Amino acid sequence: MSVEILAPAGGWEQLIAAVRSGADAVYLGTKAFNARRNAENFSGESLTEAVKYCHGRGVNVYVTVNTLVKDSELALVYDEIEMLAVSGVDAVIVQDLAVAELFRRHCPPMPLHASTQLTIHNLEGALAAEELGFSRVVLARELSIEEIKKICAGTKIEIEIFVHGALCMCVSGQCYFSSILGERSGNRGLCAQPCRLDFKSGERGYALSLKDMSHINHIGALMYAGVSSLKIEGRMKRPEYAAAAVMACREAIAGKTADLTNLQAVFSRSGFTQGYITGKRDLTMFGHRTKDDVKAAGAVLGEIASAYRNELSRVPVDMKLNIKEDENPSLEVSDGDHTVIVFGDMPEPAKTKGVDYEFVLKSLSKTGGTPFTLRTLTADLDGALMFPPAKLNAMRKQGLEDLLEVRSRIIPKEVSGQFVQPPVKKQKQIPKFRVRLENQNQLFEGIGQADKIYIPIDEINPSLIDKFGDKLICELPRLVFPMKEERLAKRLEELKKQGVKNLCAGNIGTVRLAKQMGFTLHGGFDLNILNSIALKKYESLGLADTILSYEINLGDVAVLDGEIKRGIIGYGHLPLMIFRNCPAKEKNGCGKCTGQKEISDRTGARFKILCANREYSTLHNHIPLYLADKKVQGIDFMTLYFTVEDRRECKKIWEKYLSGAPCQGKFTRGLYYRKLI
Repeated sequence: MSVEILAPAGGWEQLIAAVRSGADAVYLGTKAFNARRNAENFSGESLTEAVKYCHGRGVNVYVTVNTLVKDSELALVYDEIEMLAVSGVDAVIVQDLAVAELFRRHCPPMPLHASTQLTIHNLEGALAAEELGFSRVVLARELSIEEIKKICAGTKIEIEIFVHGALCMCVSGQCYFSSILGERSGNRGLCAQPCRLDFKSGERGYALSLKDMSHINHIGALMYAGVSSLKIEGRMKRPEYAAAAVMACREAIAGKTADLTNLQAVFSRSGFTQGYITGKRDLTMFGHRTKDDVKAAGAVLGEIASAYRNELSRVPVDMKLNIKEDENPSLEVSDGDHTVIVFGDMPEPAKTKGVDYEFVLKSLSKTGGTPFTLRTLTADLDGALMFPPAKLNAMRKQGLEDLLEVRSRIIPKEVSGQFVQPPVKKQKQIPKFRVRLENQNQLFEGIGQADKIYIPIDEINPSLIDKFGDKLICELPRLVFPMKEERLAKRLEELKKQGVKNLCAGNIGTVRLAKQMGFTLHGGFDLNILNSIALKKYESLGLADTILSYEINLGDVAVLDGEIKRGIIGYGHLPLMIFRNCPAKEKNGCGKCTGQKEISDRTGARFKILCANREYSTLHNHIPLYLADKKVQGIDFMTLYFTVEDRRECKKIWEKYLSGAPCQGKFTRGLYYRKLI
C-alpha cells in the first residue's frame, strides 16, 4: 500500500529541502488566508515557480486557504481562487465552508481538502466532509490509531493525519485564547501562542504546553489502518527540520525503525510524545522548549543540510537510443506520461571499437544532479560506428532537461462566473434573550421567560422536557470521539421518544447526525460562522438558527445576509480552549476530580476548567463577557452562556440583562467592539 509523505514548505528553502529529501507532496500558504501568515509564504510568480519545481520532480502542491473570512474579504478570496487556478496547484486546504463554496462555484475542478481546523474527529465528520464535496479530510491530532482505523473503514474519502510536529493544547479550530487575550486569532492565521507561556496547575508549570508529537514509528500501523497521507507540521520551522522529518518518514515506510535522534535535535520541546496515537494521555505529554533543546540543534544542522544538498534522483525514466549509419542518432526519454526525443550529430565509422550497449549504458546512467534515474535502456546500435562520449552525454543532458521542462508545464484550471458580493441584510429587531446552562443546579426562577434554553445532553431528563417543551434545546457534546458515536445516537433516539425536538450542534459531524435523525437544528458558536456565505451554507445543511462565532465584530454582524436567524453569546466566561488531555490532570489520574479545576497565569488570573464526563475539558476566560448595557443590532437573539455561575448568580445576571444594567466588577466586551486580526 502506498502512502503520501506531505511536508511543510513555509518558504523556498523549506520547499527544496522537503523535495530533495523525498517528500511526495508539500503544503504551503500564500500571503493571505492561511493559518501561518507569519511564514515566508508564496504568491503570484513565486507560487507558479514552486509548482513548476515540484511537478517537474513528481511532487504535488497543496495550498492552505484555511482561515475564517469576513464578508469584506470574500472578493479577495475570489481573487485568490483566480491566482491558484492559474498557478496549477493540485489542491487547496480549506476551513471556512464559505471558501469551499466559492471554489465549488468558480473553480469546480480544484480538489478540496478539509483542514484540521474544521475539527473533524469522528466518522460522522468525515462523512459530512465527503458529502460537502471534499476529497480528503485532515483529522484532528487527538485521535488514537484505533479511532483513525474506524474512520478510515467507514468512508471513501482520503484520510490525512499529522504524523510529526507541534501539538496545540486545544483541538484545532476551537482555540480562541489568542484572539481574546490579544486580538490575534488562530482561526485567522495569527496565533500568538499564549499557551506556550508559563501557566500553572498547582505547582506544575507550563500546563498548556505539550511536547511535539512523533508518530513516525507508528507509520506501519497507520498505513494498515488505511491512512492516505502522512502530514508533517512545521511551516514556521527551518529547512533542516523538514528534511529530517521527511527522511525519518521514508525510513519508517520502508519498514525500518526510524532514527529520530537528528530530528529531535533539530527541534523538540523536551522530547517527543506519542500520547494521543497510543491513547496514553497523561502528564508525560507536557513539555516546553529549553536551552538544552536549542543547543542540540547546532550540532546536527550541517549534517542534515548536506544530505539534501543535491537533487534526489527520484523519477524513473526509460530511454531508447538509436545510432545507425547515415542517420542522426536519436534518444527518446520517457517517464511513462511524457516523452521527448533529441537528436545528435552524425556518427563516424569506428577506427577501433565501435559503440556497444555497455558503452552507452555507462553514459546514459549518469543522471546525477537531476531528478531522474534510469530505469530501462533499449539501444539499437551499429557496432561499426563510433560516437564520442561527450556527444552522447550532451544528448542525455538535453533529453533530461527537455523532459523536466515538459513535466514542469503549468496546466491551469478553469475559473467561471463573476463574484457577487452578498447584499447587506436589513437590521433586525430588538434581540430576544436565550439562556445556556451548564447543569440543572443553575435553574433559576424566571428562566421560563427565555426565548430558548440550551442544556447539555447529559443534564436532560423527562421533567425538564415536560417543563420547557419546545423552548428546550439539547446541546450536543462539542467532541464525540469515534468509539462514542453509537452511544450518542442511541441517546438521541431515547430523547426523541421523550419529546426533545431541538438540538444544538457545533460541528459538521453532529450537524449531519442531528439532521439525519429528524431534529430541528440550532448551530453553536463553535461552527465558527463569520460571513454570509457560510451562514447560508449551514442553512442549506438544515440549521433553523445559529449562534455566530464570538470572534466576529458587531460591525461585521450587521452586514450579514440571509434569512436564517442568527445570534451571539452576550454573556459568559467564554470557552477559550477545549482539550482531550486535561492540563489540570493529577499524576494519579482523574479518580478524585470533581470536574472543576483551574490554572493561573503570571498575573495571578485564574482560568476555570470544566470537564465533560472525562471525555474532554474546557478552559474558560477568567472574566465574563458582558453586554447587558449595550444595544446590539443585526441579531435575532442573544445567549447568556452560563458555565461556572451558581443559581443565584445566574438569576442576578438574567435580571441585569432584562433591565440593561451596567456590570459591576471586572468584565470584557470580547471582540465585538474590537478589530480581529
